[in-house]
Amino acid sequence: MINFKRKAHYTFEDVIAIIHLLRSPGGCPWDQAQTHGSIRRNFLEETYEACEAIDNDDPDALCEELGDVLTQVVFHADLEQEAGRFSLEDVYDSICNKMIRRHPHIFMEETPDVQPPGNSNWDELKRKEKGQTTYTQTLEAVANSLPALWRAEKLQIKAAKAGFQWDSPVEALQKLQEEVRELEQASGEEFLSHISEELGDVLFAAVSVARLYALDPEAVLHSTCEKFIHRFSQLEEQVNAMGGSMETATKQELLQLWDRSQ
Repeated sequence: MINFKRKAHYTFEDVIAIIHLLRSPGGCPWDQAQTHGSIRRNFLEETYEACEAIDNDDPDALCEELGDVLTQVVFHADLEQEAGRFSLEDVYDSICNKMIRRHPHIFMEETPDVQPPGNSNWDELKRKEKGQTTYTQTLEAVANSLPALWRAEKLQIKAAKAGFQWDSPVEALQKLQEEVRELEQASGEEFLSHISEELGDVLFAAVSVARLYALDPEAVLHSTCEKFIHRFSQLEEQVNAMGGSMETATKQELLQLWDRSQ
């Protein structure tokens, strides 16, 4: 049994100590066995759960979920400290230096005339920090691990800063229609790779439409998912009310009932 003093209230230092103890000899076998890769999905799940608490305006849940996210941060840092590459203190130092560099109008007393950065200045500071000299490099820096719709949106935003974008949602819609036609043509082929390519073009073009309407593509699709669940629930209720079942109803019956649902 590890010797740990229980308290009425704990601090961030206690979080660090608990994670370290769990991963130390005599601690928890599961925690000791984990790697960055094995808990990568946990990190994503905890972050999404925190976002859901924000969406639900649930401060109690948010407090708990932020604790879970914080635990993941400390856990990953402890793995790196054990490997001798960096420590949690290095993480603190890195983020503090970054925030100071990116807010010169606040922290750089020797340059009082520096104006608060807008989006363009902020991006310029980021490019200088990362040594990016071309717009292509800014696109390549967008994380592969982002949800695909958000990644597409970020790529398009960065390309737009180079002047490469449609002038209006109408033009983006025309491009979307063109991509749909190409998908329809590809659907008559046997090559799934071509169909996959054209379907990807349709989705990418749809993101462009959302962006030019100032809509979040992820939020739009989430809303549609919720609408689908609601309508499907009504559909199933109607089928059951008629004495049938989803398994035995015909496709035509289901489509007719679907059209009635709202």
